[in-house]
Amino acid sequence: MSGARLHLVPVRSREAKDFVRVWHRHHPPPAGQIFAVGAADDAGVLRAVAVVGRPVARHLDDGTTLEVTRTVSDGTRNTNSLLYGASWRAAKALGYRRLITFTQEGESGASLRGAGWRLIARRPPRPGWHTASRPRAGHGNDHVARFLWQAPGPEPTSTPYTSS
Repeated sequence: MSGARLHLVPVRSREAKDFVRVWHRHHPPPAGQIFAVGAADDAGVLRAVAVVGRPVARHLDDGTTLEVTRTVSDGTRNTNSLLYGASWRAAKALGYRRLITFTQEGESGASLRGAGWRLIARRPPRPGWHTASRPRAGHGNDHVARFLWQAPGPEPTSTPYTSS
């Protein structure tokens, strides 16, 4: 779908999870969320969703930071940039002072740069979270480097751990 006029729409948790389940290529829907926002076309068809929640990493969960845990689209152009910008405006309106997200090696980050976000750290690949006492299913993204991004605003806030 090219050249579609998009507008922001609220998205309920169940609808966001269903959209992620259908369209996301390597992650299941997140367990929880603070809010979700969508992009719809002029016909009202939902084309993309961003899910925002508490940071997945406990040491980043300081009460003033949120994380965009998923963005996903049906391929409609510019939806993710629209949603990253909207997510930051909504988070600020709710009183949060920082919004972060991660990308994987091989993802360009073009949507994030288009929304004014900054790359603030690189994370080396890790083996995953599976242990004998806490088995977890892999989703094909273990052993992949990740990149930490922060929404525009003041200088990047220091993180409790540094990049390699």
